[in-house]
Amino acid sequence: MPNPSSDELTAPYYRAQIDRIVKTLNKITTRPTGIGAGYAIPDPDDIAIHDGRRIEATVLFLDICKFSQRSCETMEEQASIMQVLSLFFTEMIHIIEDHGGVVEKNTGDGLMAYFARNDLAGISIQQRAVSCALTMFAAADLINPVLQRAGIPPLDFRICMDHGFITVAKVGAARRFNGIVAVGTTANIASKMLSVAKANTILLGDQMLRGLPALWLENWVNLETEDTGWHYQQSQAPYPFWRYIGRWKAPIL
Repeated sequence: MPNPSSDELTAPYYRAQIDRIVKTLNKITTRPTGIGAGYAIPDPDDIAIHDGRRIEATVLFLDICKFSQRSCETMEEQASIMQVLSLFFTEMIHIIEDHGGVVEKNTGDGLMAYFARNDLAGISIQQRAVSCALTMFAAADLINPVLQRAGIPPLDFRICMDHGFITVAKVGAARRFNGIVAVGTTANIASKMLSVAKANTILLGDQMLRGLPALWLENWVNLETEDTGWHYQQSQAPYPFWRYIGRWKAPIL
Protein backbone atom coordinates (compact mmCIF):
# COMPACT_ATOMS: atom_id res chain seq x y z
CA MET A 1 0.00 0.00 0.00
CA PRO A 2 1.22 3.56 -0.64
CA ASN A 3 2.46 5.49 2.37
CA PRO A 4 -0.27 8.07 3.17
CA SER A 5 2.33 10.57 4.36
CA SER A 6 4.42 10.33 1.19
CA ASP A 7 4.07 12.40 -1.97
CA GLU A 8 5.07 9.41 -4.10
CA LEU A 9 3.68 5.96 -4.75
CA THR A 10 5.82 3.18 -3.38
CA ALA A 11 7.67 1.22 -6.04
CA PRO A 12 5.99 -2.15 -5.22
CA TYR A 13 2.52 -0.62 -5.41
CA TYR A 14 3.35 1.18 -8.66
CA ARG A 15 4.63 -2.04 -10.24
CA ALA A 16 1.51 -3.88 -9.09
CA GLN A 17 -0.64 -1.12 -10.51
CA ILE A 18 1.06 -1.39 -13.91
CA ASP A 19 0.64 -5.17 -13.91
CA ARG A 20 -3.04 -4.85 -12.99
CA ILE A 21 -3.74 -2.32 -15.77
CA VAL A 22 -1.90 -4.42 -18.39
CA LYS A 23 -3.74 -7.55 -17.30
CA THR A 24 -7.14 -5.83 -17.55
CA LEU A 25 -6.26 -4.28 -20.92
CA ASN A 26 -5.22 -7.64 -22.35
CA LYS A 27 -8.38 -9.27 -21.04
CA ILE A 28 -10.61 -6.63 -22.63
CA THR A 29 -8.82 -6.32 -25.99
CA THR A 30 -8.17 -10.01 -26.68
CA ARG A 31 -11.71 -11.25 -26.09
CA PRO A 32 -14.36 -11.14 -28.87
CA THR A 33 -16.38 -7.95 -29.12
CA GLY A 34 -19.06 -8.21 -26.47
CA ILE A 35 -21.57 -5.82 -28.04
CA GLY A 36 -24.63 -7.35 -29.63
CA ALA A 37 -27.93 -6.05 -30.91
CA GLY A 38 -30.65 -5.87 -28.30
CA TYR A 39 -34.30 -5.08 -27.91
CA ALA A 40 -34.78 -4.65 -24.17
CA ILE A 41 -32.62 -3.31 -21.34
CA PRO A 42 -30.49 -6.29 -20.25
CA ASP A 43 -30.77 -7.51 -16.70
CA PRO A 44 -27.43 -7.19 -14.84
CA ASP A 45 -27.46 -10.94 -14.18
CA ASP A 46 -27.96 -11.72 -17.87
CA ILE A 47 -24.90 -9.89 -19.18
CA ALA A 48 -21.22 -10.62 -18.63
CA ILE A 49 -18.72 -8.09 -17.36
CA HIS A 50 -17.35 -5.94 -20.24
CA ASP A 51 -20.27 -6.97 -22.51
CA GLY A 52 -23.07 -4.76 -23.81
CA ARG A 53 -26.24 -4.61 -25.89
CA ARG A 54 -26.94 -1.90 -28.46
CA ILE A 55 -30.55 -0.76 -28.22
CA GLU A 56 -32.78 2.10 -29.28
CA ALA A 57 -33.85 3.92 -26.14
CA THR A 58 -34.86 7.15 -24.47
CA VAL A 59 -32.47 8.21 -21.71
CA LEU A 60 -33.96 10.25 -18.86
CA PHE A 61 -32.11 12.32 -16.27
CA LEU A 62 -33.86 13.84 -13.25
CA ASP A 63 -32.04 16.38 -11.10
CA ILE A 64 -33.24 18.14 -7.94
CA CYS A 65 -32.39 21.83 -8.25
CA LYS A 66 -30.09 23.54 -5.72
CA PHE A 67 -30.17 20.51 -3.44
CA SER A 68 -26.63 21.11 -2.20
CA GLN A 69 -27.76 24.50 -0.85
CA ARG A 70 -30.10 22.90 1.66
CA SER A 71 -28.77 22.93 5.20
CA CYS A 72 -27.46 19.46 6.00
CA GLU A 73 -24.92 19.73 8.84
CA THR A 74 -26.61 18.51 12.00
CA MET A 75 -27.89 14.99 12.63
CA GLU A 76 -31.45 16.30 12.62
CA GLU A 77 -30.98 18.06 9.28
CA GLN A 78 -29.41 14.98 7.74
CA ALA A 79 -32.25 12.80 9.06
CA SER A 80 -34.77 15.21 7.53
CA ILE A 81 -32.96 15.20 4.16
CA MET A 82 -32.88 11.40 4.20
CA GLN A 83 -36.63 11.25 4.78
CA VAL A 84 -37.30 13.77 1.99
CA LEU A 85 -35.16 11.81 -0.47
CA SER A 86 -36.77 8.53 0.56
CA LEU A 87 -40.26 9.90 0.00
CA PHE A 88 -39.40 11.58 -3.29
CA PHE A 89 -37.34 8.85 -4.94
CA THR A 90 -39.55 5.99 -3.80
CA GLU A 91 -42.42 7.53 -5.74
CA MET A 92 -40.28 8.58 -8.74
CA ILE A 93 -38.86 5.07 -9.13
CA HIS A 94 -42.38 3.60 -8.91
CA ILE A 95 -43.49 5.97 -11.68
CA ILE A 96 -40.57 5.02 -13.92
CA GLU A 97 -41.29 1.32 -13.47
CA ASP A 98 -45.03 1.89 -14.04
CA HIS A 99 -44.10 3.35 -17.43
CA GLY A 100 -41.84 0.45 -18.36
CA GLY A 101 -38.57 2.23 -17.58
CA VAL A 102 -35.46 0.88 -15.90
CA VAL A 103 -33.54 2.94 -13.33
CA GLU A 104 -29.80 2.76 -13.88
CA LYS A 105 -28.65 4.72 -10.87
CA ASN A 106 -29.60 7.12 -8.11
CA THR A 107 -27.06 9.95 -7.83
CA GLY A 108 -28.22 11.21 -4.44
CA ASP A 109 -30.00 14.30 -5.75
CA GLY A 110 -31.07 12.78 -9.06
CA LEU A 111 -31.48 9.62 -11.07
CA MET A 112 -30.98 8.17 -14.54
CA ALA A 113 -33.35 5.81 -16.33
CA TYR A 114 -33.90 4.15 -19.72
CA PHE A 115 -37.00 3.40 -21.76
CA ALA A 116 -36.53 0.84 -24.51
CA ARG A 117 -38.81 -1.90 -25.85
CA ASN A 118 -42.36 -0.85 -26.53
CA ASP A 119 -45.21 -3.33 -26.12
CA LEU A 120 -48.04 -0.79 -26.48
CA ALA A 121 -49.36 -0.43 -30.02
CA GLY A 122 -49.49 3.16 -31.19
CA ILE A 123 -47.43 4.52 -28.29
CA SER A 124 -43.78 5.25 -29.01
CA ILE A 125 -40.90 4.94 -26.57
CA GLN A 126 -40.56 8.73 -26.59
CA GLN A 127 -44.24 9.24 -25.77
CA ARG A 128 -44.03 6.78 -22.91
CA ALA A 129 -40.97 8.56 -21.49
CA VAL A 130 -42.61 12.00 -21.70
CA SER A 131 -45.75 10.57 -20.06
CA CYS A 132 -43.49 9.35 -17.26
CA ALA A 133 -42.02 12.84 -16.80
CA LEU A 134 -45.48 14.40 -16.72
CA THR A 135 -46.56 11.89 -14.08
CA MET A 136 -43.48 12.77 -12.02
CA PHE A 137 -44.44 16.44 -11.97
CA ALA A 138 -48.01 15.51 -11.10
CA ALA A 139 -46.63 13.50 -8.17
CA ALA A 140 -44.67 16.57 -7.02
CA ASP A 141 -47.99 18.39 -6.65
CA LEU A 142 -48.84 15.77 -4.02
CA ILE A 143 -45.42 15.51 -2.34
CA ASN A 144 -44.54 19.20 -2.02
CA PRO A 145 -47.61 20.19 0.08
CA VAL A 146 -46.71 17.38 2.49
CA LEU A 147 -43.18 18.78 2.81
CA GLN A 148 -44.41 22.35 3.27
CA ARG A 149 -46.78 21.33 6.05
CA ALA A 150 -43.77 19.84 7.80
CA GLY A 151 -41.84 23.11 7.41
CA ILE A 152 -39.59 21.69 4.67
CA PRO A 153 -39.02 23.71 1.46
CA PRO A 154 -40.65 22.14 -1.61
CA LEU A 155 -38.55 20.28 -4.16
CA ASP A 156 -37.86 21.85 -7.54
CA PHE A 157 -36.46 19.52 -10.17
CA ARG A 158 -35.83 19.25 -13.90
CA ILE A 159 -36.05 16.35 -16.32
CA CYS A 160 -33.99 16.01 -19.51
CA MET A 161 -34.40 13.34 -22.18
CA ASP A 162 -32.92 12.33 -25.50
CA HIS A 163 -33.57 9.38 -27.79
CA GLY A 164 -31.28 7.26 -29.96
CA PHE A 165 -29.08 4.19 -30.01
CA ILE A 166 -27.01 3.48 -26.90
CA THR A 167 -24.93 0.55 -25.74
CA VAL A 168 -26.01 -0.67 -22.33
CA ALA A 169 -22.92 -2.36 -20.90
CA LYS A 170 -21.77 -3.96 -17.69
CA VAL A 171 -18.51 -2.41 -16.49
CA GLY A 172 -16.45 -2.38 -13.32
CA ALA A 173 -14.41 -4.84 -11.32
CA ALA A 174 -15.43 -8.46 -11.68
CA ARG A 175 -16.96 -10.10 -8.58
CA ARG A 176 -17.03 -6.77 -6.75
CA PHE A 177 -18.31 -3.36 -7.77
CA ASN A 178 -19.82 -3.38 -11.23
CA GLY A 179 -23.01 -2.22 -12.83
CA ILE A 180 -24.96 -1.29 -15.92
CA VAL A 181 -24.05 1.95 -17.72
CA ALA A 182 -25.20 3.63 -20.95
CA VAL A 183 -22.56 4.45 -23.56
CA GLY A 184 -23.32 6.76 -26.47
CA THR A 185 -23.99 10.30 -27.63
CA THR A 186 -27.66 10.09 -26.64
CA ALA A 187 -26.80 9.50 -22.98
CA ASN A 188 -24.08 12.16 -23.04
CA ILE A 189 -26.38 14.84 -24.44
CA ALA A 190 -29.25 13.97 -22.10
CA SER A 191 -26.86 14.45 -19.18
CA LYS A 192 -25.41 17.73 -20.48
CA MET A 193 -28.91 19.12 -21.04
CA LEU A 194 -29.22 19.47 -17.26
CA SER A 195 -26.92 22.50 -17.41
CA VAL A 196 -29.42 24.20 -19.75
CA ALA A 197 -32.73 23.13 -18.18
CA LYS A 198 -34.40 25.47 -15.72
CA ALA A 199 -36.19 24.38 -12.56
CA ASN A 200 -39.48 22.53 -13.00
CA THR A 201 -39.03 22.05 -16.74
CA ILE A 202 -38.95 19.09 -19.14
CA LEU A 203 -36.23 19.46 -21.78
CA LEU A 204 -36.13 17.25 -24.87
CA GLY A 205 -33.44 16.52 -27.42
CA ASP A 206 -34.49 16.88 -31.05
CA GLN A 207 -34.75 13.11 -31.56
CA MET A 208 -37.50 12.97 -28.95
CA LEU A 209 -39.88 14.92 -31.18
CA ARG A 210 -39.99 12.18 -33.82
CA GLY A 211 -41.89 9.91 -31.47
CA LEU A 212 -44.45 12.36 -30.07
CA PRO A 213 -48.04 12.80 -31.30
CA ALA A 214 -48.71 15.74 -33.61
CA LEU A 215 -51.15 17.23 -31.08
CA TRP A 216 -48.43 17.30 -28.42
CA LEU A 217 -45.95 18.94 -30.80
CA GLU A 218 -48.42 21.62 -31.88
CA ASN A 219 -49.57 22.61 -28.41
CA TRP A 220 -46.90 21.81 -25.85
CA VAL A 221 -43.44 21.86 -27.45
CA ASN A 222 -41.44 25.10 -27.68
CA LEU A 223 -37.90 25.63 -28.95
CA GLU A 224 -35.61 26.19 -25.95
CA THR A 225 -32.33 26.79 -27.74
CA GLU A 226 -31.15 26.07 -31.27
CA ASP A 227 -27.44 26.89 -30.98
CA THR A 228 -26.61 24.32 -28.30
CA GLY A 229 -23.07 23.69 -29.51
CA TRP A 230 -23.84 19.96 -29.76
CA HIS A 231 -23.61 18.14 -33.09
CA TYR A 232 -24.26 14.62 -34.21
CA GLN A 233 -21.56 13.45 -36.63
CA GLN A 234 -24.02 13.00 -39.51
CA SER A 235 -25.21 16.61 -39.23
CA GLN A 236 -23.36 19.91 -39.34
CA ALA A 237 -26.29 21.81 -37.83
CA PRO A 238 -26.45 22.33 -34.05
CA TYR A 239 -28.62 19.83 -32.20
CA PRO A 240 -31.60 21.79 -30.80
CA PHE A 241 -33.26 21.38 -27.40
CA TRP A 242 -37.01 21.73 -26.90
CA ARG A 243 -39.08 22.50 -23.79
CA TYR A 244 -42.22 20.49 -23.15
CA ILE A 245 -44.69 22.85 -21.46
CA GLY A 246 -47.71 20.56 -21.05
CA ARG A 247 -48.70 19.09 -17.69
CA TRP A 248 -51.19 16.45 -16.60
CA LYS A 249 -54.32 17.63 -14.83
CA ALA A 250 -55.15 15.76 -11.63
CA PRO A 251 -58.44 13.83 -11.88
CA ILE A 252 -61.36 14.83 -9.68
CA LEU A 253 -61.73 12.12 -7.05
